[in-house]
Amino acid sequence: MQNPRQLAFLALRDIQKRGAYTDIALDRVLRTAKLNSADRSLVTELVYGSVRRMRSLDALIDQLGKKKAHQQPPDLRTILHIGLYQLRYQSRIPASAAVNTTVELAKENGFKGLAGVVNGLLRQYERLATASADAESNPPKSHDPLQLPEEPVARLGILHSFPDWIIKLWVEQLGIEEAESLCEWLNQSPTIDLRVNLLRVSIEEVEAAMQSAGVDVRRVPHLPQALRVVGGTGAIQQLPGFNEGWWTIQDSSAQLVSHLLNPKAGDVVIDACAAPGGKTTHIAELMGDEGKIWACDTKPSRLKKVQENAQRLQLQSIQICTGDSRNFPQFINSADAVLLDAPCSGNGTLHRRPDIRWRVTPATVDELSVLQGELLEQAATWVKPGGILVYATCTLHPQENERVIQSFLERHSSWQIEPPLADSPLTNFATPQGWMKVWSHRYQMDGFFMVRLKLERGEERVL
Repeated sequence: MQNPRQLAFLALRDIQKRGAYTDIALDRVLRTAKLNSADRSLVTELVYGSVRRMRSLDALIDQLGKKKAHQQPPDLRTILHIGLYQLRYQSRIPASAAVNTTVELAKENGFKGLAGVVNGLLRQYERLATASADAESNPPKSHDPLQLPEEPVARLGILHSFPDWIIKLWVEQLGIEEAESLCEWLNQSPTIDLRVNLLRVSIEEVEAAMQSAGVDVRRVPHLPQALRVVGGTGAIQQLPGFNEGWWTIQDSSAQLVSHLLNPKAGDVVIDACAAPGGKTTHIAELMGDEGKIWACDTKPSRLKKVQENAQRLQLQSIQICTGDSRNFPQFINSADAVLLDAPCSGNGTLHRRPDIRWRVTPATVDELSVLQGELLEQAATWVKPGGILVYATCTLHPQENERVIQSFLERHSSWQIEPPLADSPLTNFATPQGWMKVWSHRYQMDGFFMVRLKLERGEERVL
């Protein structure tokens, strides 16, 4: 059997040195690894956890080490992250095992001469943490090995491991207490949600099949096709009904978007940024697979995923269109409904994609908001008079959401926000302005923004 901590180190080195995405780096080391399920879970937890908690772990190195985190050799810094992560966030791993295995990891990866430094730093953390645990009830904050500043934004940023600019954004919208609840939620390991393909099977049949396979699933409020997997699953492709197209993986928030679009059988629908096809295939299911859905994306490799998903789910109504959705004049005035699930900063999915918090900057958001506005302008020209356009993102940043929509509506008086109907389950997520903002910590699902726009009368269309 291979050493799970060594595999975690290799994946983290790939992320730190080569800029690999967390899921890709992890898949690369696990693909050929010979591990039992417990060790595979440990590798996954160490990799995702170390990336997620990087700022907190660096702060501990800064406070406990003779050299700051950024002054450490990069590989040694990664090894220290693995050790400190286990000590601080993994209650099931004995402290002695966390320390000893990390020291061995240092020796095996070219740091034999610094093994004593690793041992000393980790044991110092453990001494301080033990002193905190042994203190009287309600111990002062100074007993925590991680010392925090008084300033609220920096305190939350270091404690929960987010950049200050993201914390500031959430505090402005939610206040300190709720912003902290959101941080805590986004640092949890993500759940897996399924969307049952009701054209092939009932939700009761999928529940029964999963129960027979020893997989615990629960219904999700307000979503008629959603099941949430509770606990471990093993390989997703081995679960009952995968090959038969009974279900696909899709977070509950993403499922809300297609229900907001509410397409009808026989409609012409355009999905402007379709890959990998979760919402495209959901639209097809809601239409009874009757009508035409154009799935657009810039890369053929990404659209291949759409085709693969459609084939597995046995859907026939989806057509592929490769290219930039800012440049499709052939679609002008042709669609009953358009979905623009716009490229975004993704900060509503930070629990699934932890490296986004370190990759995205305010400058990235500025660039994305321009792109989002351009895509919305073009997608709006595709809609027939009386038709619908849904704009959605998986971010909670107002610059990419509310401001994009407000700016569009100021320029186009013929478009109006259409709130969900009073009897719709979507009203649970609606705001007074008519759009929907799904805050993860309130609804236990990915953070999302979505709004349904209706073209009240025709606009002059330039061909």
